[in-house]
Amino acid sequence: MHRIATRIGGLALAALLALAGPAGAQTKWVMASPYPDGNYHTQTIKYFLAELERAAPGKLQVQLHSNASLLPLLQIKRAVQTGQVQLGEILLGAYGNEDPVFEVDFIPFLATTYPEARRLHAASEAALQARFEKQGVTPLYYVPWPSQALYGKAELRSLEDLKGSRFRAQTPIIARMAELLGATPVLVQAADVPQAFATGIVNAMLTSAQTGADSAAWDFAKYVYDIGFTLTRNAVLVNTRAFLALEPAVRTAMRDAAAKAMEHGWAAAQESEPVQLDRLRSHGMQTPEPSPALLAGLRAIGAKQEEEWAQKAGPDGRALLERYRALAK
Repeated sequence: MHRIATRIGGLALAALLALAGPAGAQTKWVMASPYPDGNYHTQTIKYFLAELERAAPGKLQVQLHSNASLLPLLQIKRAVQTGQVQLGEILLGAYGNEDPVFEVDFIPFLATTYPEARRLHAASEAALQARFEKQGVTPLYYVPWPSQALYGKAELRSLEDLKGSRFRAQTPIIARMAELLGATPVLVQAADVPQAFATGIVNAMLTSAQTGADSAAWDFAKYVYDIGFTLTRNAVLVNTRAFLALEPAVRTAMRDAAAKAMEHGWAAAQESEPVQLDRLRSHGMQTPEPSPALLAGLRAIGAKQEEEWAQKAGPDGRALLERYRALAK
């Protein structure tokens, strides 16, 4: 708790840092991200900021706070909405309780390849835009995570091996999956994964090879199963009022930099997966093929969760799924 209090306490300082100087002076902004510097999402942010500086030199200074050092994941979107920070990166699915559309790409096995993830992005982008605009934020770009994998201390041969586990649930839809598995869902943000395993708060999780490597998963887990679960997106957001207060040329430069960052990030995601899996193996983790029984059980849960999601999301949700599947034809 003291870590969260420290971060919140630092918010007042961040707000002061964010105040623009007198007319003609360089505008100063603050950005919050929940991921460490070595993560390709954070590297993509740095690429985005470098491109922005190249296109609009000296116009905007952005102080990036990575690895949840300023705010934990679940507080970042609200901070951008209220203008406490001007820029922030979020995991879309973490806000599924707010609106089901935010977690569409967490539906198990809905989009498991990069072409499918691109189609899901195309099908859902307008719906996401509309929701963000109502909240006073503007999405700049989206970048996916690599395929999600199962991590455990012992072998996982079937769903039975996950019953009774304490399962990291970073989004509502994963929390529901944990319940269907007979596990206990526990909310743990990426920066706190090692401590959560070390203290027994969780003993199994579903996450990417990138987060597994970021967390030094070899210190607390022995097995990782690349189940091709889903490719989920992060979004980089800007406070709309702050964005509109920029000079038109700077807004254009930011849009252009964001478009480049999105392509850079998608490529980085694809490159990350085999590299980070190799890194996990190099530290002694075993990466066996998931058994047919395990996959069949997980896919059955996925089908149930897709229907649950569609019911929760209503007509808009079903229309989104129809658009997605129409793009595959």
